[in-house]
Amino acid sequence: MNPSPGADHRHSRLALLALGFRPFYLLAGIFGAASILLWSAQFAGWLGSAVAFSGAPWHAHEMLFGYAFAVITGFLFTAVRNWTQRPTPTGAALAALALVWLTGRVLALTPWAAWSAATDTAFALGVALGIGRPLIASCNRRNYFFIALVLALGAANLAFHAALHGLAPFAAGAALTVGLDVVLFTIAAVAGRVVPMFTNNALRGAGARRVAALEYLALGSVLALVAADVAGAAVVAAAFAAIGALAHGARLALWAPWATRRAPLLWILHASYAWIVVHLALRAAAGLDWVTPSLATHALTIGGIGGMTLGMMTRSALGHSGRPLAARGYEIASYVLIQIAAAARVLLPLALPAWHVAGITLSGLAWGVAFVVFVFGYWPILTSPRIDGRPG
Repeated sequence: MNPSPGADHRHSRLALLALGFRPFYLLAGIFGAASILLWSAQFAGWLGSAVAFSGAPWHAHEMLFGYAFAVITGFLFTAVRNWTQRPTPTGAALAALALVWLTGRVLALTPWAAWSAATDTAFALGVALGIGRPLIASCNRRNYFFIALVLALGAANLAFHAALHGLAPFAAGAALTVGLDVVLFTIAAVAGRVVPMFTNNALRGAGARRVAALEYLALGSVLALVAADVAGAAVVAAAFAAIGALAHGARLALWAPWATRRAPLLWILHASYAWIVVHLALRAAAGLDWVTPSLATHALTIGGIGGMTLGMMTRSALGHSGRPLAARGYEIASYVLIQIAAAARVLLPLALPAWHVAGITLSGLAWGVAFVVFVFGYWPILTSPRIDGRPG
């Protein structure tokens, strides 16, 4: 029996709230593009002095607890449903969580920015509940740690606000560093599961593989880095970063990255993971005062987080909307641009320090255009029903 035209209309109208990746990938894409314009406006002083944490603190906070957290939420709401065969938030509940996230982003630009601590905390708790209920109900113990990671991000955000208002014995930057470490561990854990699998499924004979001992070392080095940063032990953190750079470099080499050079949906994941290796190496170097710490930070935020999230958003949006896993011009353009953004912000100033400002300018432009391209190409995909008629 064919559905009525009215049912088709309702299904289309509610497609954006049918599964978590849809609203949160779209919001992350729009914010990823707009944030650069907002950052530039704050940097120029056009937003006035009423903003509670203007300039660099706002930029760092919003890209971590705004952009990255949105992508992680969209991914987890979608993945947990697949892992457990139980529902994650959809419909009104999903819309409410998206509104809470959006409220936090708006509040951060107002004289009442401190209230974004409350909305962001509510958001983190809502996300933890949204994935925790199906994981616990299905006894999916293998993935319980994602609940802890979401709560850890929420705690890092609270710590940032506490430090910003002089209510904590540490600097706000320390909370941001720990938050970045948590996102780094999340990406490393997910990448270890999916990148070798995607590579072998798409490329016959690629031979991507994992070695258990190396997996423990790579992920363990990041957990040790988190602990060192929480303790404020900079020298110890640099040592674990050096170990992590070697471990993650070896891990990536086993995933057959060179075999993916003609497969854009794959090479973006491999190339972006390589920026994690660069980040860890630069963190170790920064601990010895060989390079400025901002180079290490942006290797992770632009190359690692920016590239991996773009790669995962495009791939999962195609797959979960029933479309072929094939890169079009939109995907390739955004992938190339995000790699240019990372290289301009990290490698150009590293090689030519006098070009530091030019590198920042080029990086911001490339990042912004990359996300404009993503939003333009994926708006119809994220707001339309699956083309195969299945729910989701």
